[in-house]
Amino acid sequence: MEGPGIRSGGRLAPRAGGTVLTLLTSPLNLEVLRAVEEGPQPLQELMRRLGFPPRSTARLYLRGLVELGAVERRARNEFPTSVDYEITAAGRALLEVATTLQAWLDRTPGGGVELGSTAAKSAIKALVEGWGSNIVRALSTRPLSLTELNRLIPRISYPSLERRLTAMRQVGLLEAAPSTGRSSPCAATDWLRLAVPPVTAAIGWERRFAPRATSDLRRLDVEASFLLLVPLIEPPEALSGRCRLAVEVHEGASPAPAGVVVSIAHGEVLGCIPSLEGEAEGWAWGKPRAWLPPLAGGGAEGLEIGGDARLTRAVISAIRRTTRKPQ
Repeated sequence: MEGPGIRSGGRLAPRAGGTVLTLLTSPLNLEVLRAVEEGPQPLQELMRRLGFPPRSTARLYLRGLVELGAVERRARNEFPTSVDYEITAAGRALLEVATTLQAWLDRTPGGGVELGSTAAKSAIKALVEGWGSNIVRALSTRPLSLTELNRLIPRISYPSLERRLTAMRQVGLLEAAPSTGRSSPCAATDWLRLAVPPVTAAIGWERRFAPRATSDLRRLDVEASFLLLVPLIEPPEALSGRCRLAVEVHEGASPAPAGVVVSIAHGEVLGCIPSLEGEAEGWAWGKPRAWLPPLAGGGAEGLEIGGDARLTRAVISAIRRTTRKPQ
């Protein structure tokens, strides 16, 4: 099934966060969720509110939302039997992800775009493809040319990488970087860096409501999230030190930590290294369910904090302020 469901054409679900972000590009999915949020809707009333799309199309999207657990069918005690469609807790949480996604789209270079529009669909598709192919992770540290990316990501063909990069440049996720030779490197824009809140909000929804049907959070996802966001944070001017930010991920038989070490001097970020080795005055550790909320702009109550707690809490607070900063 394309669009409404968890899987597409028998292929495995996309990278963590990609399923929900792709689902939210569909105006029909959004319209269904917003309609049933107001109360149970029989199919005919729902069809009217959706503008009477083809019945087969409406049933396809409704089935996808039901399979996802965002909407449920409830039979009425009538003859002949009729059915109402109702929103679930998962559906309400999905609309909250949509709100976070819209806040990111409001920051689109050149002016905000509306979730559900063609422009929004193009931007989200480019983001999902860049995230899923590890292009975003590779460019989160420094500008790279297409040739360099091709060496770093050999499993994706050169033409496919070029297509993805072109799409990301066109929507404003990437920009040209100064060239030191014959190559033409591209760099992550601030708008791409600020995509971390909607991506992590989507991942959080998948982990909570559809963990078996969607991809788990991986080491490269964790690293990309921190490497994108940390350069944008504004710590207090008096803050100095090294802080280790670690997330427990599962990529094998046993859990393993993934994350970064952030170096700060007098309120300025000097570095963000995708490694947990080396000395650090403070640290924060947690499972994905504890880390995903602060990365999406929420609370950080579930994290374990040690060492220089003042340093660590200041870094986490700076990350949260960055994700919530208005346009």
